Amino acid sequence: MTIAEPDIINQLAGIVAGLELADLRGTRPETQAFAQGSYLALLEPDDPAGVSRLEREAIGLRVATLARSQVVSDFHTARLLALGADEALLAGVVDFPDGFTGSERLAALLRHVDLLTCSSRNGSPAAIANLRAAGLSARDIVTVSQLIAWLSFEIRMIATLHALAGAA
Repeated sequence: MTIAEPDIINQLAGIVAGLELADLRGTRPETQAFAQGSYLALLEPDDPAGVSRLEREAIGLRVATLARSQVVSDFHTARLLALGADEALLAGVVDFPDGFTGSERLAALLRHVDLLTCSSRNGSPAAIANLRAAGLSARDIVTVSQLIAWLSFEIRMIATLHALAGAA
């Protein structure tokens, strides 16, 4: 099984070929490939369909902010800037809901991020209805929820790899 390069988890964790952790991750190439494939499908899809790249990156920044992952926050901040986001949008995502001046649709997405990231047990039909009211289709809602779950996984993997590197 081949892994698309650069592997995003290795990149954000600072893992390069030749390091013991690179060898450790390489012992499970299928897991590494599936994680990279998920990243590509969720954050770099050929067709973003109903969830724009800017929305996907804002979700990434919000999850990283809530998880207090500076490296992932920096990654999504840079990508948002490359997409033309301004400082007001960045601050609105980071400090949400305080000072947020973006669209109601983005506000609905960020509320969903907060719900699933901070209290996933509180997900409900009402939460889904809020996303539908903001114009998201069933496919979009699944994409957003998968993205939030994947980002949480990515952040936990990076933290684990940093802990293992510190223990070595």
